[in-house]
Amino acid sequence: MAETDYLTDVKTMLGLSDDSFEKQQGRLELIIRNTSARLLLKLKGAADSIPDELAFIVVEVTVSRFNRLKNEGMKSYEQEGEAITFKDSDFDDFLGDIDQWLDNQNKRKTLGSVAFIGRGKNDAV
Repeated sequence: MAETDYLTDVKTMLGLSDDSFEKQQGRLELIIRNTSARLLLKLKGAADSIPDELAFIVVEVTVSRFNRLKNEGMKSYEQEGEAITFKDSDFDDFLGDIDQWLDNQNKRKTLGSVAFIGRGKNDAV
């Protein structure tokens, strides 16, 4: 998925109008780039670009990160009876998806390199 596709999806998820989107576009592009780079690190070299199956993670984490702006570094926030607690990592909810994708890649590599030897009709038993 291209960065412009991520931007379109993020704009939709955040419900931004064209005017507010234009004001935030540079910030959103930076968050998308940083999120993509972090996700690639979590893929441990198994991919050179974000796989289509995991593109949703870039959108979801970008929205979370954008919504947390001005609260960076806080673990929790409380004001007038309202309490907000932030996760340690924006990727926590997606670690299972990432691990499953990595497992699937490892299985494909393993099965792709196995040679099965069978008997031909002329082989003696």
